[in-house]
Amino acid sequence: MPLNTLFQPLVFRNLTVKNRILRSNVSGRFDNYDGSGNQARINWEVKFAKGGVGAIVSSFVPVQLRGRIVPHYAMVDSDRHIPFWQAVGRAVHEHDCKFILQLSHGGRQRDLSGIEFATGLSSTDDDDPSHGFKTERMTSAQIQETVTAFAEGARRARDAGLDGVELHGANGYLITQFLSSAINDRTDEYGGSLENRARFVLEIVRAIRARVGDDFHLQMKISVQELNDAVAFFGTGPSGNTAAESVQVCQWLVDAGVDAIHVSTGSFFPHPRNPAGADLPIDELTASYDMLISGGDRAFRNYLLFRRLPDLARRQWNQTAPPVDRIEGFNLPDARRVKEAVAVPVICTGGFQTASVIAAAIEGGDCDAVSIARPLIANNNLVELFRSGHDRAERPCTYCNKCLANVVEHPLGCYDVSRFPSREAMIAEVMSVFEPTPFQ
Repeated sequence: MPLNTLFQPLVFRNLTVKNRILRSNVSGRFDNYDGSGNQARINWEVKFAKGGVGAIVSSFVPVQLRGRIVPHYAMVDSDRHIPFWQAVGRAVHEHDCKFILQLSHGGRQRDLSGIEFATGLSSTDDDDPSHGFKTERMTSAQIQETVTAFAEGARRARDAGLDGVELHGANGYLITQFLSSAINDRTDEYGGSLENRARFVLEIVRAIRARVGDDFHLQMKISVQELNDAVAFFGTGPSGNTAAESVQVCQWLVDAGVDAIHVSTGSFFPHPRNPAGADLPIDELTASYDMLISGGDRAFRNYLLFRRLPDLARRQWNQTAPPVDRIEGFNLPDARRVKEAVAVPVICTGGFQTASVIAAAIEGGDCDAVSIARPLIANNNLVELFRSGHDRAERPCTYCNKCLANVVEHPLGCYDVSRFPSREAMIAEVMSVFEPTPFQ
């Protein structure tokens, strides 16, 4: 087994991780409505630290209240959150695992808006194409406030004793909304040319470096290919940034002070290629999607599509999705393009769950490390299974995406009952995130 490759330290400029496997950014609505964290979040992260990953990239952590995608996600918009993230870091560090806080802002892309703000902020005033949430074009003052919010988020992560931060510049969130030629329709210095569209994220990187210095780890997650026109019922339009454009952005990011690039795909989330699945989980979407109807103008249309025309929805969704036997490592060609162009480590995400596949990608020069979400939800101890000589888990992730279809309404976990001896066993595993409880 390729233990030497998987378990070599991953050395960044300011950080060393014990192996080449990171838990990717994923989480459920475990926290409090006001953005404060709780014990369930700590329990969730510790699951993966115990399971052997070298580092954890936190879930989407909003740097501003108006930037959250759903309520009940822990935030980093205030110093009051520092003690909580300090507790998360301590719990993860007990298992020789690093913790990287993902600094995020949803912009126009949200799932549940909450009671505080009816509209999202974006590079555009076009409404969110997926659900139809209302959108407000950001003013120059709002842009600068947001740049400062990212920098302050990084400062709070450092004050909390965490090991670094990641900018969520992928999958349709605010940074993507500025970078994307398919979304950004501005005519000022933040729109038009690629250089102008990249101005927002480069200002964020420079502001972070000015606030925390050059010796704190900073990485960027980017969608190398946007494929903005992948789903017809979200509307038609241009495809968005190409791989060549994204590679140029990555080079600018590294020049500005970014220590690693995290490769993903897709200009919205979920996307047929991220997370690529075996099928569109219609039954789960129908059961939980009704929560979105009151917030977005397109949500009721989507609900009817899932409920009344499921075969049409599946066909439209799956027309650009990779075959299930090609999901693992599907982003590796894009990762290689970036790796050949930058002199910092490159992390690739995308359905990884086979030790030999991961080792071949690293040895072949496609990437320096991988990040994993769904297969680790299915098997929290996947890395330890690799260490003990297994090439794959006995019950691997089936890429059914039921975990993500349930997450708006239910706790995050594996909802593929075929992987469990019974439905009761499945529910017990899903609910284990609430043990131990905060009150003994």
